[in-house]
Amino acid sequence: MFINFVLQYQEYLSKLAAEIDALAKEIEEYEIIQSILGIREKISATIISEIGEIDRFNHSKKLVVFDGRDPSIYSSGRYTASIYRITKRGSSKLKQALFLAVQCGVRDARKKKTSDDYR
Repeated sequence: MFINFVLQYQEYLSKLAAEIDALAKEIEEYEIIQSILGIREKISATIISEIGEIDRFNHSKKLVVFDGRDPSIYSSGRYTASIYRITKRGSSKLKQALFLAVQCGVRDARKKKTSDDYR
């Protein structure tokens, strides 16, 4: 009984993934985002879905704040920190997708470098 449930769930997830891919291919930015090293279909679809309409950000700094990559500057009286940390605001799913994209890009670059070394 449990095995049937898992198989049905996997079938449902594969249909859902195919539907997401079909919808994402209709968006023109989908191919552009995939041209970045480390970004494939799922991460590209996640980035597009989290950002939504790019036109709502009239400046690039607003997008940086939205995705949570803006630095937080700590200062108190005469003290100003020399280490700037990333803020905790912004879309956590978008931050996670960007982090995964960086990890995949680093991994792909390392694979390419090691495969080039053996040639």
